[in-house]
Amino acid sequence: MTDNTFDTVIQRARVFNNGENPVTEDIAIKDGLVVKRGQSLDTSNAKNVIDATGLWAMPGMFDIHTHYDLELEVAPGLPESTRHGTTSVVISNCSLGLAFGNQREGAADPIVDCYARVENIPKPVLRACADKVSWNTPQQYLDHLQQLNLGPNVITMIPHSMLRIESMGFEASVTRDPTQAEINDMQRLLRDGLKIGYAGFSTDSLPFHYLANQPNCHKTIPTQFAKYNEIKQLTQIVRDAGMLWQATPPKDSPPKVLQMFLLSCARLHGKPLKTTVVAALDVSTNRNLIKMVRLLSRMLNSRFLGGEFYMQALGARFKLWSDGAVTPIAEEIPELRALNETDLDDRATRLKILQDPEYIQAFRAMWMKGKSGFNLARLKRLLRLEDYGFDRDLSNMTIDLCPLKDWEGMTFQEALDRVIESRRERSRLELSNDERKIVNRDFSLVTDEADFVLQVLRTFDTQISWYTITANRDIKKVRELLMDPKLLPGFNDSGAHITNMAFYDVNLRSLKLASEGGEKDTNYMVKRLTKDAADVFGVDRGSIYEGDVADLILVDPKQLASYDGEANVERIFREEYQHPQLVNRSDNVVPLVLIAGNIAWQENSFGEDLGKQKFGDLLKPKSVA
Repeated sequence: MTDNTFDTVIQRARVFNNGENPVTEDIAIKDGLVVKRGQSLDTSNAKNVIDATGLWAMPGMFDIHTHYDLELEVAPGLPESTRHGTTSVVISNCSLGLAFGNQREGAADPIVDCYARVENIPKPVLRACADKVSWNTPQQYLDHLQQLNLGPNVITMIPHSMLRIESMGFEASVTRDPTQAEINDMQRLLRDGLKIGYAGFSTDSLPFHYLANQPNCHKTIPTQFAKYNEIKQLTQIVRDAGMLWQATPPKDSPPKVLQMFLLSCARLHGKPLKTTVVAALDVSTNRNLIKMVRLLSRMLNSRFLGGEFYMQALGARFKLWSDGAVTPIAEEIPELRALNETDLDDRATRLKILQDPEYIQAFRAMWMKGKSGFNLARLKRLLRLEDYGFDRDLSNMTIDLCPLKDWEGMTFQEALDRVIESRRERSRLELSNDERKIVNRDFSLVTDEADFVLQVLRTFDTQISWYTITANRDIKKVRELLMDPKLLPGFNDSGAHITNMAFYDVNLRSLKLASEGGEKDTNYMVKRLTKDAADVFGVDRGSIYEGDVADLILVDPKQLASYDGEANVERIFREEYQHPQLVNRSDNVVPLVLIAGNIAWQENSFGEDLGKQKFGDLLKPKSVA
């Protein structure tokens, strides 16, 4: 081979790599590797030459918080992330994953029972995946992942809920504490998993992650039944192995949050435990949460405590869609959780609940709490110190899809105002025939906003889709969080909540926000989204030096500067799921995505072999790879 026999040469790109000063140069790729970088490389024998004048070149980006475990089984190319420049994904977050197979036992179907409500994925999609599972052990799962036609690289962890089920059985995992023998067995399985290539261990403590099977729909997923002693014993295995713990906090108990995350500190436990936690969000209903998060990060990472603790920050406004009452954060409120406990297609049961007098009274009390009078609840609402993250402000709830097309694009408040105005004797409000029919038939007794919301749910059920921004409303604050070195860009939740959120492009949104500060800040953010993420998970990616695997993307800075990710959310029908999904479109922002030198995305089209041939790899920590 001569020096100028290359598969691909990228010419005159502005190269951002591992925080080093950006340079304008050529990059040559051969057999999936970066083989040469420099000025004016000889391209006479190059198979493919790409003019990148005016473009940025950088390593492929990481998505450190996904729930792609299931999509990998039906669409291993992961097209909805690949197109935005993501070339490595982390799966098995929040204690959920497929490391132990489907774990079916009697009526228990853990993949369906755990994922359906926690990640808002329809049960038919989950069952179809669980039916295909052919492995039973963590080693067999790694072997299976290696055989898939991966698009992006995959990093996986041992999920705690499934680990508990494996050692205790499903029913016991949600009804009692483990025996010490069972904890010992969990330790053995976890230790063995980390030795063979799992990058860490994931747990979950958020108070709105519930099971989706009867008679357990009022119970949270197995990991949440673990007491501190169990978590401490298991994370010690992770610490000893030098791997990573992914967690979510018990947010309603600050003392428990502190106790749990002090586990990351060398001062108390001999050496630090790499810990990444969901999530650093500026919650609209409680302004103190983000202050507590940043204080916690500074304290745990202080020289005195010696922690290695990373809260994950979302580089976008936290825009959530709801299908009727079905939305992730609704699970936090008992009156809304009662509706979420029913199957998605069980409209009759939800209607029965919504018509029950006792339920109506409880719902009204919940909805109107803190909205009138002078009391503690009112004061907390005015000061943005509420207990729930769910936003009950009708003016912030915008109708996206509705059988009554007249209401699409209106806020709930605007629709309620129309209902009230239509009943005025001399109203000049013009209603279409459809609107007049539905308002007269269903909304004639509505007197206030609680009545209105109840009736909306009765009339439209899950056929009405509406959105609100529950956190990160101030985009300047979002940028501030992203640039905080104690936080880590992430928490995109790709592959989950398929009709509730769309953050597949958030790495690009983060890059855009950083670029507002010029090349220095852009360089910083590239490193955070690439090499820093790779280092946290201990894997060999995130840079484009000579000899590195050619996971590389081009970004058009002019297109990025004008890109509005929030405005580029689309609802499409995914053939793989046989179900609608919210996705993002960033066409023209990323002209090229290479994974191991293979074209995964170029000029707004997928590479013809994406998902058909293996591009990415199963990434194991460097200490065991």
